[in-house]
Amino acid sequence: MSREYPDHPRIGVGVVILGEKGVLLIRRVKPPRQGQWSLPGGAQKLGETVFEAAIREVQEETGLNVEIQGLIDVVDSITKDDKRVRYHYTLIDVLALKRPGGPLKAGSDAAEAAWIALDDIPGLGLWSETERIIKLGCEMRDALS
Repeated sequence: MSREYPDHPRIGVGVVILGEKGVLLIRRVKPPRQGQWSLPGGAQKLGETVFEAAIREVQEETGLNVEIQGLIDVVDSITKDDKRVRYHYTLIDVLALKRPGGPLKAGSDAAEAAWIALDDIPGLGLWSETERIIKLGCEMRDALS
């Protein structure tokens, strides 16, 4: 199924990874929001659980290994043009902890991958839902600690 002008929503995962230096973000290579900072994540594959998709996408986009802590929230991302729906993603956002492993490096769908200080988030021009999910991820981490 095409990502653009789909005949039904696509399922995607987003992963909030919090560390000593802030939150891990990637700069998107593909539309929608091409060139913008975002959470690591991507499309779920057939036969893959949401958590498996999250772990795989983080590995592909950042080179890091993570352990999923739980579900943060579900978000709808719908972009319309004058006539119809151009993109429609149902995004399942999860919280993860970085596990020991390889160095951070941008991969397949990421132009860059970087730890961003939480205080710097408001100036990045992130999608408002991404900012909200990061805030909820911080609250969830604190509740689990």
